[in-house]
Amino acid sequence: MACANTSWSEENFSCSICLDVFSSPVTTACGHNFCRTCITKFWDEQVRYKCPVCNKLFNTRPDLQVNTFLSELAAQFRTTVRVKEQPCDEPAEVPCDVCTGTQQKAVKSCLVCFTSYCQTHLEPHQVVARLQKHRLVEPMDRLEDLMCKKHDRLLELFCQTEQVCVCLLCTVTDHKSHPVVPLKEEYEVKTAQLGKIEADVPQKIQERKQKIKEIKDTVELSNKDADREIAQGGQVFTALIGCVEKGRDEFNQTVQEKLKSTVKRAEDLIKELEQEIEDLTNRSSEVKRLSHTEDHLHFLQTFRSLKDPPPTRDWTTVEVRPPSYVGTLRRSLDQLEETLNMEMKKLCDAELKRVQKYEVDVTLDPDTAYPMLLLSEDGKQVHDGGVVKELPDNPKRFTYYRCVLTRQSFSSGRFYFEVQVKNKTAWWLGVARESINRKDKTERTPKTGYWTLWYDKHGLVFSNDPDVRLPLRAGLQKVGVFVDYDEGLVSFYDVEARVHIYSATGCTFTEPLYPFLNPHQHYGGRNSAPLIISPVNQTD
Repeated sequence: MACANTSWSEENFSCSICLDVFSSPVTTACGHNFCRTCITKFWDEQVRYKCPVCNKLFNTRPDLQVNTFLSELAAQFRTTVRVKEQPCDEPAEVPCDVCTGTQQKAVKSCLVCFTSYCQTHLEPHQVVARLQKHRLVEPMDRLEDLMCKKHDRLLELFCQTEQVCVCLLCTVTDHKSHPVVPLKEEYEVKTAQLGKIEADVPQKIQERKQKIKEIKDTVELSNKDADREIAQGGQVFTALIGCVEKGRDEFNQTVQEKLKSTVKRAEDLIKELEQEIEDLTNRSSEVKRLSHTEDHLHFLQTFRSLKDPPPTRDWTTVEVRPPSYVGTLRRSLDQLEETLNMEMKKLCDAELKRVQKYEVDVTLDPDTAYPMLLLSEDGKQVHDGGVVKELPDNPKRFTYYRCVLTRQSFSSGRFYFEVQVKNKTAWWLGVARESINRKDKTERTPKTGYWTLWYDKHGLVFSNDPDVRLPLRAGLQKVGVFVDYDEGLVSFYDVEARVHIYSATGCTFTEPLYPFLNPHQHYGGRNSAPLIISPVNQTD
């Protein structure tokens, strides 16, 4: 028992009323001990006689006798209670709780006295008849942990129901109906389990080390992928920036050339006008000079040359108009758009090839199919048969919409599948969560568990609130559906045209997702073609 355990021993030799070491201790019928004076005074102040510890009621005031055995122990303990705690000479061994000064090594521990004794202080337990009945064990530390806190009895049994150690009295009170076994028996069972656990530990350690390696490898691969994406993206954006700059330069050059042409025409016209002004000014001067001459011969000879004016342009119809730039910027942007579309097509083609690598093999589940639907034997095709079949009631079956799910579901990672919609005038496909309403009319949006495209005579739409109307794709024959569960992404592709149709981003998935198909009504044969889950052709 540790050096600090003297307080425990003192507590067990103390009256629970005065909290001092017993003086003339007496024992009640319920087994609790008190000083005679303390319990007498306590009962003198009570209307009913009860135990101060467990509150057991007595019909009459008990006639108490001094417990001589406990009195002897209390007297013996009183001689040691003043001993201060001192450091153990040998911390690894259990010291005697009675020794004063230097504590000797204990040779036995008493489970009745909650005290450990050296050979000298053990002698009373070997010679006193009453003490000889105490249970002595090999020296043990923290003896209080061996005792039931409720009954002050030795914990020597194990309750298999609540998996706790109990004393004998526990088996007739709180654990009355529970199976119990000796501690040794349960110890052997638990030891065997411990052996298995011990054997499992290295394997679990190895598994976790392997998982660490996998995670590190994933991080390394992610870094490489990110570097590659950044490099490729940088090349694309650099090329696009070059296209934009080239378009800007060509646009500026076109405008400048138009302006230059207009300025040159204006300059030429101004030069011509200035020349005519100069000619007319000279003619005016000559006319003035001639009008003042009195030389008849000179006048008549000169007048002949002035009679016919020099040829001039009719400037009333001549004008310089500012250059028109109408359509110039649009044509530049059209050219840029064409370039961007070419780059976008390249990117979409590369993106589609990438997601097609996540192809999954899925088959339609007949237990979910609307009663009018007909499924192929291989579970890859579905169309509207036009006749309601008598089918067993199944909570998984759609009973309002012409829908069917696949047998397979996905709760993590990425997956991709393709559906042929060729020759159909109406269809509806995508993915749906497991808990969707299959029995009644409902909104078909992400909020209700649907991430789907639908198509009819009105066009192509991503079902949402509000719907997202998409450009109608001529000749749409096959739709690819890609889902990244962890990223919350659902994307749709025109497989034949190698074009991205639409992506729903920021989705929250908390339950399994199922590929979802609805071939719609056959409309008198106009929409009788089936929806077909097709294998991915990587050369598309």
